[in-house]
Amino acid sequence: MTRFRSPQHLCGLTLLVLLVVFALAGPWVASRAPFEQNLYGILQAPSLHEPLGTDHLGRSMLARLASASRLSLGLAVLSVMTAAIPGTLLGLLAAWRGGWTARIIGAGADAVLALPGLLLVLLLSAFAPGAFWPLYVGLSLVLWVEYFRVTRASAAVLLASEHVEAARLLGFGPLHVLRHHVLPELLPLLATLMTFGASAAVLALAAMGFVGLGAQPPAAELGLMMTELLPYAAEAPWIIACPIVVLTLATLTLVLLGGGADRKRFA
Repeated sequence: MTRFRSPQHLCGLTLLVLLVVFALAGPWVASRAPFEQNLYGILQAPSLHEPLGTDHLGRSMLARLASASRLSLGLAVLSVMTAAIPGTLLGLLAAWRGGWTARIIGAGADAVLALPGLLLVLLLSAFAPGAFWPLYVGLSLVLWVEYFRVTRASAAVLLASEHVEAARLLGFGPLHVLRHHVLPELLPLLATLMTFGASAAVLALAAMGFVGLGAQPPAAELGLMMTELLPYAAEAPWIIACPIVVLTLATLTLVLLGGGADRKRFA
């Protein structure tokens, strides 16, 4: 069996590498820090000194976009990982034990689903405006339910299969069954969920920043940058285009990876 990487997947990997390199190398390439202002050089067009120009406060767009990319991608990945681990474990527990265990965990998941995800993030953000932990906690609380429900449904089918029943009859314990028969089948599906979840998290962070409930000035965040630069779109259209392009590429990258994460070809 060999894993088939489709052109879609390869394109997503290429874009991801470029985004990571941009986010990490941006501060070294930029002429100054992302918060450093220069009121004598506001709204400058792209040049050799400032490859992406400057904003309305004379700050380097290259430095700010790199900082915003690190924040959005890092917080999205952290939220997804925090949601995926407990969601997957609870899904496996519900599928393995069944009965009241599955009912209680399922009731908790239904309670979370009863509240719209973005509203939950907004409620947490109201307790600490401008802080990053409410965004992180809110996204994690919203995303874990998806991993739980998908894992529970898929694991229940796998645990009822013939090869798992044979392993149990031979005396193999739960850890062996999960490690050798369940998790290998679940990992491609979970990888797809994680990439799409990270994409949703990036968009949610940008939406929160755009409406002023996420990161606060002078922080560099894609949604917040759009709000700050929107009044200057007619005078300097390139500055509003920069965060839009980065957000589009980040979302497209994760969607491409998610669409090609579980493509396989048997040889």
